[in-house]
Amino acid sequence: MKFLECAALDRLNDFLGNLNLGERTVKGCLEAYSCKHAGTDKKLSISLETEILDYLGKSSDTDSSSPDQTILTRTSRRTLVYLVLTLYHMYPDYDFSAVKAHQFFAEESWDSFKQIFDTYMLEASKEWAESVGGNSLLDTLFRALDEVVKLVDCEIYSYVPDSEADPLLDRGAIWSFNFLFYNRKLKRIVTFQFSCFSNLITDGLLVDEMHNEYDEEIFTDMDI
Repeated sequence: MKFLECAALDRLNDFLGNLNLGERTVKGCLEAYSCKHAGTDKKLSISLETEILDYLGKSSDTDSSSPDQTILTRTSRRTLVYLVLTLYHMYPDYDFSAVKAHQFFAEESWDSFKQIFDTYMLEASKEWAESVGGNSLLDTLFRALDEVVKLVDCEIYSYVPDSEADPLLDRGAIWSFNFLFYNRKLKRIVTFQFSCFSNLITDGLLVDEMHNEYDEEIFTDMDI
């Protein structure tokens, strides 16, 4: 896989890199990759495919029910391999397991992504409107993503890390999200990580308490 330079994504990264919003700081990062194999990708992709097939074989031997439907087809397995290869390129020192990773990827729609973004990035969007102006932050993000991966043909995945050692787990964050936008035709993936950290240091106030307090604020205003 190859990292792709994109001015539209760089502009958003400059804004979201370390956005101080007073009591909280938002950090966001977008990266684009070509899914064409480069370097050790081919060897690693074969290893990941073998790992998945071994898992499916063991599932068939030990369980009378059919193996996991989400990675049963060759197309689904190839998609999973590309997603995991992307994680490897983002964090080359961490050993991602394809079998474990497939349990933490969830397919999303643009509407579900938009609801999360509108809810959690509300203050960042206000700051964008005040300091940058023009198109909204979400519209600018949409156009940047569309330029690279053509959203109409995209599959959108969220990734929720489970292991404490997983580098995509933002320790100390009030909230954190990881999305991958995959265009099968173009063989391109854009990753979008965004998270929020408290700037307040208060004796006796735990991160979990801040997290719960923030969730209460969010869901009070969220339209469910």
